[in-house]
Amino acid sequence: MDRELSLPEVAAAHAEALTAQIRTLRTLRAVLTAVARRGSTPKEMDLMHSLAQLTEDQRRNLMGEFLDTAFGGLDAAGEFTGIMRSMTPELPDDADTEQVEAWIELAELSQDPEFRAVVRRLAGHHAAMCAQGGPTGPRRDPAATVRDHVAPALEAGLAPTSPRADPVVEAVMTRYAHDVAHLDDTDLRHRLLTVLETANDPRRLRYAQLLAVINAWPPPPDDPTPAFTWFTEALRARLPA
Repeated sequence: MDRELSLPEVAAAHAEALTAQIRTLRTLRAVLTAVARRGSTPKEMDLMHSLAQLTEDQRRNLMGEFLDTAFGGLDAAGEFTGIMRSMTPELPDDADTEQVEAWIELAELSQDPEFRAVVRRLAGHHAAMCAQGGPTGPRRDPAATVRDHVAPALEAGLAPTSPRADPVVEAVMTRYAHDVAHLDDTDLRHRLLTVLETANDPRRLRYAQLLAVINAWPPPPDDPTPAFTWFTEALRARLPA
């Protein structure tokens, strides 16, 4: 009123205050939506609200601790730098309700001891492959190899225990053997079976889906569960008794 501030300065201050209020209301709406959908208890609602209110530094520390638990001590050669970066959520300052809700669920998932163990086992397998050496050239994710080779078999309705599935199994095993040294065929099959059973955890896909929402990325590929299930059944049928 004393004209110590100009009208544009006052308008800018009000706009900034409204931006903060909108962000708070958006966060609260996301929490309440999640509570209503899940039928959460008051304790669970408090946890979700706490996760939603974390600062950028606090979110970074939370995810850093999760990734360190999963990959710590395994990345001597820098093998996991890109993977860790690709698993890091970046919640924008102007996040919408869907992104805030996805962040809450992803943060909860990152604290799940069983999910952490799944990621750690897969990281350990990859680290073991790298330590064993083998032929030069890029290593292919065995899960991706299985998805690519099994997709046509699924479309054709081919039974995993059918003799006609033999070429599919052999093609995958040949590619996998290319990246793993000093293992005989039976050990290779047991190793791949363990990897696929671990990778076939639905929480891995859910993490990728939530990450895509938070980071505004394209959604992940189709659910790999049918391909993993088909191939593990095919592989078990061809293991020695």
